[in-house]
Amino acid sequence: MTEVIGRRERKKAQTRQALADAALELFLARGYDEVGVKEVADAADVSVTTLFKYFPSKEALLFDQDDDIEAALVQAVHGRPPGYSIVDALREHMLRDSADSGPSPEFIGLIESTPVLRDYARRMWMRHETALTRAIAQEMAAPEDDVSCASLARFALASRELIVANENPRKAAEEIFGNLGRGWRVQ
Repeated sequence: MTEVIGRRERKKAQTRQALADAALELFLARGYDEVGVKEVADAADVSVTTLFKYFPSKEALLFDQDDDIEAALVQAVHGRPPGYSIVDALREHMLRDSADSGPSPEFIGLIESTPVLRDYARRMWMRHETALTRAIAQEMAAPEDDVSCASLARFALASRELIVANENPRKAAEEIFGNLGRGWRVQ
């Protein structure tokens, strides 16, 4: 069954996308530090107040898929094929995330060359630790605060930065998750 999206929701989604697109275009053209939020708002034809209704900070303009990222991480654990370990499922998810739907080289260059964006990206990614820990714990029939589940979630999330930055992401993922797998023996 297809969900019908109302006019108001469509308009909100369009405004949000216009802001994100304008920000990316301006930041890539002139550099993050050289562009103010007023310029982004003007380029999207909205007020600065409206911009901040959609995005809590200037950095957030570039990272607008937080809910989708978390849902995909949880689905990687819960939706893995029978006999596929959690570590294997997370490795494959990290590889898909960094390759198939991953950001463009220009976007990665912008993030890596801007310390405030690099730090924000790292914090944003690690915000999913609690949800991923819960998903792992559910699959393992462990308590939600199980330290083994939390450590796997933390190390898996932190590995993304190493995988994306490596010239051979698949090899990096195999090495990182191979080590995790040897220490994480539960299927």
